[in-house]
Amino acid sequence: MYDLEWILDHDERYRYQLLDRMRMDCNYYLGNGRIYGNHLWAGNDNEKGQIEFMKAIWTSFPDDGKPKWLTYEQILEFEEKMVHSASFAEIAEPS
Repeated sequence: MYDLEWILDHDERYRYQLLDRMRMDCNYYLGNGRIYGNHLWAGNDNEKGQIEFMKAIWTSFPDDGKPKWLTYEQILEFEEKMVHSASFAEIAEPS
């Protein structure tokens, strides 16, 4: 898999596209993917790695260039659901 330095060396367009891909992977993972790790860009059973990459990419953008379609708080919500939740039942139940 790629390392963070390699990713951050790429231009903004690439990082935007990758971050969006990772966001979509998280949504699928939490929805139809039924928390199956192979659906994540960062690889099988690497939920924590996925979130760490997303945080680093998001913070790599200048303040006036942060994605409007994904906030840092939303990344933290993904982290809570994907890394800190105990089970799929806990994730799937509406609040």
